[in-house]
Amino acid sequence: MGVITLLLTLVLNQASPPVILARDTPDDAGKSITIRWQLTGEEVPEGLILERGDTTGCFQVLGVLSSTETGFVDEDVCDGVGYYYRLGAVFGADTVWSEPTPLVKSAPQWFNRARLNILIAMLVFFALVIYFIEHAKAGRYLFIRRIAGLDAVDEAVGRATEMGKPIVYVPGLGSVADIATIASLNIMGEVAKKTAQYDSALLVPNRDPIVYTVAREVVKEAYTRAGRPDAFRPDNIFYVTSEQFAYAAAVDGLMVREKPATNFFLGTFWAESLILAETGATTGAIQIAGTDSVFQLPFFITACDYTLIGEELYAASAYLSREPLLLGSLKGQDFGKLLILVVIVLSSILLLLSRISGLQFLSAIIKFFNVS
Repeated sequence: MGVITLLLTLVLNQASPPVILARDTPDDAGKSITIRWQLTGEEVPEGLILERGDTTGCFQVLGVLSSTETGFVDEDVCDGVGYYYRLGAVFGADTVWSEPTPLVKSAPQWFNRARLNILIAMLVFFALVIYFIEHAKAGRYLFIRRIAGLDAVDEAVGRATEMGKPIVYVPGLGSVADIATIASLNIMGEVAKKTAQYDSALLVPNRDPIVYTVAREVVKEAYTRAGRPDAFRPDNIFYVTSEQFAYAAAVDGLMVREKPATNFFLGTFWAESLILAETGATTGAIQIAGTDSVFQLPFFITACDYTLIGEELYAASAYLSREPLLLGSLKGQDFGKLLILVVIVLSSILLLLSRISGLQFLSAIIKFFNVS
């Protein structure tokens, strides 16, 4: 009787099994199979039951779904293992099952086509960088806007020489893994060359042991390049402590005792930034600061003579050294950002034009000029 009832139900309700398709999810890292289906009967089922089977022929329920859904992504699979899927349409007490799908396996893809635009953008970006590096190597002039804080480096070092006082360079409190610390070490190399030429003392207190080791080698190499290896004093680059405020107190004491002519605060800084900058200001030193932390910039702007804001810190080494590799990279990055801005503006305009059609667009222009 159950079979006869089911057949009568199928005939009267014109119910038919759904059509189901399963395939490996495209453009992914594997372990995912996408299932899509279509209901073919005129009668709308009360619900759907999706099951997954393996090569043993056993099926297990993946989920009970709404009849309005048309797809499902199975992310609980193993790559290289074959699976079958079938879908049941529920009509009252009866369920009409689809034919099982062919065997399907998941696998990772080499390339995500949805990110093709990123690949194109990266190729364009690298092409710009390489072009400007070659441009700089050829000796052609590359314009970089004036940065007042970097223009004052020569003045600050010269002032220290005239006064016979040292220069204190604080490379921040971050580790060598921080981008701001790396940028600060690059700038330190350029400052060290100038102190070697002017025969000024350069004091570099460090919080991180690794930064201390790198800083000492950077200063030593700078003195060698300047032709003054004999003027290098390794004791002037020293490790203080890894404790944040103990380090700040030690640097404050150094500035109060030595009365330096110039203080550099470049790198990663936290809550101690205002303490350092205020103490340095009381000693009457010229202070040049820079960080990529938006929380500490207001303190440096208030208490220091010159402040490198954000990306100016990263551009400083190229600005000071005029090294073709650094200079070309900087210009390439700037043009890449400009290209991104142009694409965003054009996309916004095209989107606006697509929303305003025909006479509405002309009406909007006329109204704009009438108001103007």
